Amino acid sequence: MSPRILLAAPGALDSDTQAFVLLGFLTLVVPILFVCVLSGPDRDRVNDFYTAGRRLKPLRGALVLTGVYLPAAAVLGTTGSVAVFGYDGLFMALCTVLSLGVLLLLARPLRERAGYTLGDTFALRAPGPGARIATAVVTLSVCVPVLVVQLSGAGVTTTALLGMSGPGAEKTAIVMIGALVVCATVFGGMRGTVVIQVIKTVVLLGAALTVAAVLLHRFHWSADALIDAAGQGSGRPAGYMRPGLRYAGSGELEGTLDFIGLMITIVLGVACLPHVAMQLSTAPDAATARRTVRHTIGIVASFCLTTALMGFAAAALIGAPAIMAADPGANTALLLLTGDLAGGTSTHANGALLVVLVSSAVFLTTLAAVASITLAAAGAIAHDLYTKVLRHGRTTEGREVAAARLASAGVGILSISLAVRVQGWNVVFLTAMALAVAASCLLPALVYSLFWSGYTRAGLLWTLYGGLACTVGLQICSPVFSGTPLALFPDLHIDWFPLETVVLVSIPVGFLFGRLGSVVGGQGPTTAAHPKPYDPRRTDAVRHQPLE
Repeated sequence: MSPRILLAAPGALDSDTQAFVLLGFLTLVVPILFVCVLSGPDRDRVNDFYTAGRRLKPLRGALVLTGVYLPAAAVLGTTGSVAVFGYDGLFMALCTVLSLGVLLLLARPLRERAGYTLGDTFALRAPGPGARIATAVVTLSVCVPVLVVQLSGAGVTTTALLGMSGPGAEKTAIVMIGALVVCATVFGGMRGTVVIQVIKTVVLLGAALTVAAVLLHRFHWSADALIDAAGQGSGRPAGYMRPGLRYAGSGELEGTLDFIGLMITIVLGVACLPHVAMQLSTAPDAATARRTVRHTIGIVASFCLTTALMGFAAAALIGAPAIMAADPGANTALLLLTGDLAGGTSTHANGALLVVLVSSAVFLTTLAAVASITLAAAGAIAHDLYTKVLRHGRTTEGREVAAARLASAGVGILSISLAVRVQGWNVVFLTAMALAVAASCLLPALVYSLFWSGYTRAGLLWTLYGGLACTVGLQICSPVFSGTPLALFPDLHIDWFPLETVVLVSIPVGFLFGRLGSVVGGQGPTTAAHPKPYDPRRTDAVRHQPLE
């Protein structure tokens, strides 16, 4: 992603306007970070640190879940996809909403069996350290790559805001932002994360609605005129609102399969991300968790609609070729659009306020997403590995919270180091791999654990380890890893797997491993600790308490 974008590239805004933007940005963001830290738990209670006391009502929980569901990569990437790929980008935005439908199906049974981590949920079906270790491995395999992508993008966005450029400035910004997030997570826990997610969602929706209103006014409130102008600006007006632009460079069959695989990856992968599942634990009961997801669907759908409008406007006002020239991943489309709406080099007061609002929304989106993911990764390390495996559950709450804080710092430092190391690389591969791992490992494990009474410890281990090995192996051998100009390693040539998306193979393999492991593994349920499969007709469902 190139930092030389219209919004804040050197010379794009005059010095007075740039100073005003920076002052307004700091005035909004710094107090929010202090509130996040001060909202942390008063006492070192595990329930408070991981789940905010399980007291979130549906509306507040929906605002938080919306914030979890809309990281910066999704906000910037979806806008750019609509701007460049038209119909295909719209379908990607729709898949984000559809993934909440999958989460809605899982919400009640998952909350009934919720502990503090996914390891607690799987331990009800497969007690013992093996299941917790495997769950922690998969959780970290999902969370760390996503954190690297989020921090890498945050470094570029922040340097653009400050009017700087160059690898050194971006790496410095990554370290600074990562340190802020680590502090917020260490001291705030889930309570602080809830606060920043609510504020982030309100600011993000406010920014999106403001930008949508400004651009619709520019097109005389005519959606048809906006879409027609977007088609012309795309450079491919005949195919802009037809499927196929996203993978136009691939063969017809490979392009179709890649597009289907991408949709499946978004729908199933996002719904099963560890920090998304962890957020359901903040609801007081299963019914509230389900209502929270229903409210979230409405909020996310509204945001995706405004995202589509902003994508069309970016194509119409900036042009898809200019967007792709600034960033081949099209992630700068929203910032380019904001700079154009604000007036470019002649930005006036209202334009500067618009720049401040959008920049703050993007920055808060990054902070909130990184905080949630860091907390989920820290829970896997501190709760599953330290408390349950290493200490066999014999520790105090204060020690576990201290371990969680140390784990948060450790995960943050690791992610910052990796993000600095890969700065300037095309790290889209990491996002695709993380979502594919979630869809291929965690989805089969959750479905089997919640709905199949014959699922065993061996089946769970086969699902998690087998699905992880299959997904990572295929992703490394795909064109997004090597062999193409936009690959992570374009000069290598190990791309023998023809598809960019691997879930069409890896998800069936994950389910197959779970079935085979349960049948031939010989480790069937032997204790009363194994819950009955979830039955939606039951009204007396047991709400399992966290495993202390």
